[in-house]
Amino acid sequence: MSDNFLNLESLVFDNRFTRDLPGDSELSDRRRQVWGACYSRVQPVKAPRPRLAAYSREAAELVNLSPETCVSSGFLDVFSGSRVLPGMDPFAMCYGGHQFGNWAGQLGDGRAINLGDVINRKSERWTLQLKGAGLTPYSRLADGLAVLRSSIREFLCSEAMFHLGVPTTRALSVITTGQPVIRDMFYDGNPKEEPGAVVCRMAPSFTRFGNFEIFAARQENEVLQKLVDYTLKTDFPHLGQRSPAVMLEWYREVCQRTALMVAHWMRVGFVHGVMNTDNMSILGLTIDYGPYGWLENYDPDWTPNTTDAGGRRYRYSNQPLIAQWNLAMLANAICPLIGEVQPLQEILDDYAQGYREVWQGMMKEKLGLSTFKEGQDEELMNDLLTLLPLAEVDMTIFYRSLAEVDAVTPLNEVTDEALMSPLMGAYYKPETLSPDVRSRTSDWLRRYLKRLRIEDVPAAERRRGMNAVNPKYVLRNYLAQLAVEKAETGDFSEVQDLLEVLRRPYEDQPGKEKYAAKRPEWARHKAGCSMLSCSS
Repeated sequence: MSDNFLNLESLVFDNRFTRDLPGDSELSDRRRQVWGACYSRVQPVKAPRPRLAAYSREAAELVNLSPETCVSSGFLDVFSGSRVLPGMDPFAMCYGGHQFGNWAGQLGDGRAINLGDVINRKSERWTLQLKGAGLTPYSRLADGLAVLRSSIREFLCSEAMFHLGVPTTRALSVITTGQPVIRDMFYDGNPKEEPGAVVCRMAPSFTRFGNFEIFAARQENEVLQKLVDYTLKTDFPHLGQRSPAVMLEWYREVCQRTALMVAHWMRVGFVHGVMNTDNMSILGLTIDYGPYGWLENYDPDWTPNTTDAGGRRYRYSNQPLIAQWNLAMLANAICPLIGEVQPLQEILDDYAQGYREVWQGMMKEKLGLSTFKEGQDEELMNDLLTLLPLAEVDMTIFYRSLAEVDAVTPLNEVTDEALMSPLMGAYYKPETLSPDVRSRTSDWLRRYLKRLRIEDVPAAERRRGMNAVNPKYVLRNYLAQLAVEKAETGDFSEVQDLLEVLRRPYEDQPGKEKYAAKRPEWARHKAGCSMLSCSS
């Protein structure tokens, strides 16, 4: 084995979270309210018949694990929860949160167990966390387990987002447990057995906005202070020790990271689906892949979450505003340690402008512009976003195809039909496009091409730049569902094939065209291909 890789017993753990922060005095998984503690020590349950469904070689490299180790029986035992390595100190975190805009009180890691923090050869810290490995004090009325369908979806999306360049937690592996789990997938009173699984998630930190909210809500300011001190020391060491000024800089950085993350979601058409404050990372990482989804036809009001079907609070277009609302809840939580509201409010107010600037920069690149002209380009972008919902058009294919529009031939020599020709494959029903939509689209294209020609960028260079930010392959909802259905029969080949394609989302991959195809008609309303519940 290469010196660059370690065996499992050689992993170096530094369990600073359990060492530096107050813990629960009760050592049991009895479900209860936990007071004055940031965590509870727990033990994962043993999987009766673990089997590897998939692992990510890139994530494994982050903790110096070789491919040989990842297919070993020892890996199966550890990352199914059946074996705790020396140096691990398993625990579940205590946190609260606002769910759908309402304070929910204590939530916590109900089915997530942190094994410990690995320090890799680059001195980077990676927390290993098992999701679906058993009960914790925070499991409430649930069983602490997870099913294969949600575990595969989380595994695939974590890695897909990384390769897309979106800030995200990572996924090391997904392992079936051999234990059936009962779930009511649609919350309609029809529970059934599903295959159980455990996914190993990785992140530099799994600390959420809700970790701070719970102690502020309970007025446990001493614990809140210790958690802030730990967070600054571990995750933001460049800011220095806690003071009101340092905390304001920390909050500003959290706002900036959050704005960047959400702008990336909007860039690739990702909808989180459950933007509760307990699902918001202080590092600006996408966390907790539950009922997420990808915009296929461009519908700014779409949400993948059946629980949110009425209010659509977490719809695609609302994600930037919800992020700001969640940041306001974080500000409320840390305000007692700062003593002033106004500085926090000023930073929060800056979020909107910061997000706008990041989003405009990304849109500039999506449209192949090398500069941004205030006013003119903003109008061009907004007009496009108004135009796209007028007909059922695939967002991913539309932007990818936009790079193929003829930007060389003089506009007075190009018909509207010829202008739109490269885009027609993005429409779900091109034959039904109304004259009005065709006219408005061609008018926009002519404005767009005039704008491109001001910069005089060579067509090939513009195409390369656009294709570097407009993916050809995303984890389409129906593709994930097909992989899940095959995996539930014990065949993980589609999970592996899909993972391989998603490793290179911006490249043309000969023979893989089916993974870039529009949503088929049969998937329009099929379970798992459109909206999903939180049941997993």
